[in-house]
Amino acid sequence: MQFGTNCAIKVQLYEYRHSYQQEDEIFSVYSVQYINRSDSAAAGQVGLTDLKEFCMQPKELRKEIANGTFTGQTAGECSGFVQANLVVLPEEYATDFEEFCRRNPKPCPLLEKVGPGSHLTTTIADSANLLDTIPGYLVWENGQIVDQAANIRRYSRDNLVFFLLGCSFSFEQALIDADIPLRHILEGKNVAMYNTSIDLEPAGPFHGKMVVSMRPVQHRQVARACAITAHFPDVHGEPVQVGYPEMIGIAALDRPDYGEAVAILPGEIPLFWACGVTPQNVLRQARLPFAITHAPGHMFVGDLRNDHFARCSLRA
Repeated sequence: MQFGTNCAIKVQLYEYRHSYQQEDEIFSVYSVQYINRSDSAAAGQVGLTDLKEFCMQPKELRKEIANGTFTGQTAGECSGFVQANLVVLPEEYATDFEEFCRRNPKPCPLLEKVGPGSHLTTTIADSANLLDTIPGYLVWENGQIVDQAANIRRYSRDNLVFFLLGCSFSFEQALIDADIPLRHILEGKNVAMYNTSIDLEPAGPFHGKMVVSMRPVQHRQVARACAITAHFPDVHGEPVQVGYPEMIGIAALDRPDYGEAVAILPGEIPLFWACGVTPQNVLRQARLPFAITHAPGHMFVGDLRNDHFARCSLRA
């Protein structure tokens, strides 16, 4: 079966069919819907390994973002490739923020620092322009959002420093590969995120509380989910809380502070991971005269594969 280059692929994990083992590699077979940008559609079945051949590559996605074709949230996009949160600060605050990341590696794992004097990546992607390769930006002044933008070209200046922080979207493929379904992807939503009562270690003007993302997991799979994500400390690692949202100051799971609420089914337990939206909470407290972040759920997608960040093998 041939697929055009304009064909975006959405894996319908609801319709999981079966898995089998071949040459010591596990393949999962899903029902896959092929959705053309011109609105024509076809359906078929392919193995997960074959699916990677047809999924959009990060460079292609970044090109679509830059020209305004892609504007959505990035969960499930470019399967297998690293995603990152963004914080952009004037140079005078960069040293303190870098120290803040060092002191708070769970919510703020620093993957790359760019600038001042440049907005092109060198580590997690090859010369990607951070001014227009994220599908949603927030512009901050004095702790308040003053603009939501598709690109930040007009805000560019030589004294800006760009921080790319690890994102939990990067460990999601490992969970899916372990047959742990992710409700926000199944429901086509942005992941649910919550403010918490967990204190952060301050540095300079940066202080506040941690933000977490939540994914419901069947109780029999909780230990496996914790073990898998622990292999990815550079993209938030294992959960910071399992099963008791009230212990970290979350009063109502159906009212997330960011993203969208998802169903929690019988037998499922909510797991909470440190989240890269944490700096946005911190910026509200710091009240800097100027800053830029990604919009929650709208990440930078890099060229490195997620397994680059795994500290050891995930094979059982």
